Amino acid sequence: MSKVDTAWLRMDTESNLMMIVGVWTIRPAISLAALRDRVEQRLLQYGRFRQKVVEDTLGAQWVEDDDFDISRHVIEEVLLPLRGQSQQEALRERVGELAAQPLDPRYPLWQFQLINDGEGASMLIARIHHCIADGIALISVMLSIVDGGKAPPKRQQQPRDDQDWLTDTLLKPLSDMTVKAIGLAGAGAGKSIEKVINPPHPLDSSVEMARMGYQAISDVAAFALMPDDSHTRLKGKPGTSKRVAWDEGLPLDQVKAVGKALNASINDVLLSCVAGAIGAYLRDKGDNPDGQEIRAMVPVNLRPMEKAYQLGNRFGLVPLVLPIGIANPVERLYAVRARMQELKGSFQPIMAFGLLSVAGLLIKPVQHAMLNIFAKKATAVMTNVPGPAEALKFCGSTVERVMFWVPQSGDIGMGVSILTYAGRVQFGLITDSLLCPDPEAIIAKFAPEFEKLTWLALMLPWGEEAA
Repeated sequence: MSKVDTAWLRMDTESNLMMIVGVWTIRPAISLAALRDRVEQRLLQYGRFRQKVVEDTLGAQWVEDDDFDISRHVIEEVLLPLRGQSQQEALRERVGELAAQPLDPRYPLWQFQLINDGEGASMLIARIHHCIADGIALISVMLSIVDGGKAPPKRQQQPRDDQDWLTDTLLKPLSDMTVKAIGLAGAGAGKSIEKVINPPHPLDSSVEMARMGYQAISDVAAFALMPDDSHTRLKGKPGTSKRVAWDEGLPLDQVKAVGKALNASINDVLLSCVAGAIGAYLRDKGDNPDGQEIRAMVPVNLRPMEKAYQLGNRFGLVPLVLPIGIANPVERLYAVRARMQELKGSFQPIMAFGLLSVAGLLIKPVQHAMLNIFAKKATAVMTNVPGPAEALKFCGSTVERVMFWVPQSGDIGMGVSILTYAGRVQFGLITDSLLCPDPEAIIAKFAPEFEKLTWLALMLPWGEEAA
């Protein structure tokens, strides 16, 4: 197992399990037999899903599970809502319970649970340990198991060598891999490295190298000296239970239109809504977030998309500031846009990947102390994943909705997930039940925050954009 994947394996705590949890809503309902057959035919073509983890003094190893039994990994259960509880409320409660329930370490670290709601639909709850793959890789897996999908041949699923990858990325700054990795982290740095490789003037090369070296050192120092995150009721020592929530989603075309009218990106609009919803929630609780900001650790992909099927984890983390204390929606939107601009060209994602690689070599107590540095700097983990533009088919039925929740490390007690799927943008939230027992109250504020921006965009003179 690579050092980074080992770090994710050992990051489990009683408060935060390193599982990616997802839910598909499928209509019409599918049978358990059909699901198991699809998993055997497609998912198990990825060798990793037949392997269990064995730890030793040198780290962790992937080992074939000679006792593999699909009935342990693909199961069916009946969900009975309590009196006065809707099917959706019961589903949210069950997903929260499963998010806090460890996977059995004696077997491969994943499980699917099929729930039929009795009204013609199925809910498929997937739990996959982060040491198997990151979110981008799992999107690739998802696309391979739906109708018409195809898993890559096993010969292409080569094990990755972290050490070589880190050497290429960190110690050979002029390599093509570095251009791709930093280019994904921020267009500014990517262009700068290209100038170093092909400088317009011979003297530019040394100047640009010096500038990049200064940038890298500055990023490391800025992260190390960054003060702990603002104290709100959402930050503290988490407990051992989780709550989840999701919304009905926003039309992607409308989000694009609002962004264009206000001269902002889709991400700017969505993140502004997240910040506004959290700020409004705190105000409803009697807190005063005015002037406050919180940080969310945001994953940044560091691998070519065409190699996502190789699984594992290849992403860095950057701290994104969310201006929750700005009530004015336009002012908040442009504050978010400015924060996003500051991240372009940053070396922090690669630095974070390197720290995770080092952490994978350490004993668990030291690793947890090291990784808690990230937790002290942030209140939430947030990810934004682009999904398929059209609704997928699975076992002949339509996947109407896809939702997932990201794990939180250390003492972080909130995870925000944004997924674009079939023309809609879906928000999801997972929280620690002690720090935020009612995530649905935050989720309910996303749409109103977006409506404010929509109305403001409509008030602009036709054919004009905001400055």
